[in-house]
Amino acid sequence: MEKDQARSAGRSPRATSAGARPGIQVIARAADILRALEGKNQGLSLGQLAKELSLPRSTVQRIVGALDDENFLIAASPTARVRLGPALVQIAKSVRFELAQLARPYLEELSRETGETVDLALLDGVKAVFVDQVQGTHRLRAVSAVGVSFPLHCTANGKAMLAALDPESFARLKLRIRLTASDGTAARTWPQLDAELAQIRKTGIAYDREDHSEGISAIGAAVMGLEGELAAISIPVPTVRFDVIENELVASLRRCAGDLQQLLSVKGRSAPVAG
Repeated sequence: MEKDQARSAGRSPRATSAGARPGIQVIARAADILRALEGKNQGLSLGQLAKELSLPRSTVQRIVGALDDENFLIAASPTARVRLGPALVQIAKSVRFELAQLARPYLEELSRETGETVDLALLDGVKAVFVDQVQGTHRLRAVSAVGVSFPLHCTANGKAMLAALDPESFARLKLRIRLTASDGTAARTWPQLDAELAQIRKTGIAYDREDHSEGISAIGAAVMGLEGELAAISIPVPTVRFDVIENELVASLRRCAGDLQQLLSVKGRSAPVAG
């Protein structure tokens, strides 16, 4: 039996705090309901959703009703279970990340070479959002889900992207990032993180040594997309295995990121100029 070691992720707690604006809170709770139903083909009852999300059943019923009206949810059975609806399929069809499509063969090759899970994340404000993943072949492996987000300052992909920002963009983003004390072994002050980012700029490789999740270490490297978007490839590994294979992982990641960046640079130069 395979044992997946999941990494924690999610929205900022501000989105669901008592002081959140009502409209934002409703959207956040609706998103939580949709995520809770992911992979549940048989659906969940209102009571099950309320228990899983720690919400009043009346709140769940109201939001589920609104989502059902828009076909984002549909009935899964005559016994009041609900599941994800067909309207989501149409929306999903319009979601395309060209960078992810171009990077996919490189991620697959890197995963085959290392046997580890490989992730691709995009910079989105103060967070890194996973847009693709190739799962490793080891029985004990690190996994997350496409679409989840992670903080920048305490993850390998996040730190790689921070280090790749131009000074002006970094200075602006720096004002919005909070270095919280709850993030494992991550840097607690900006002088600490600045020193770490300076080293990443020299080597091109960022490290997460259980900074974000206990038991998980990772390395990451940044790449620049065709439209100037910043992304990062990362390899998360259970810490019990990381120290033994660290040098091999670094060499493989550096080669993969370099090859992908070369492809993106060539495509960028050959792209037609609008107008």
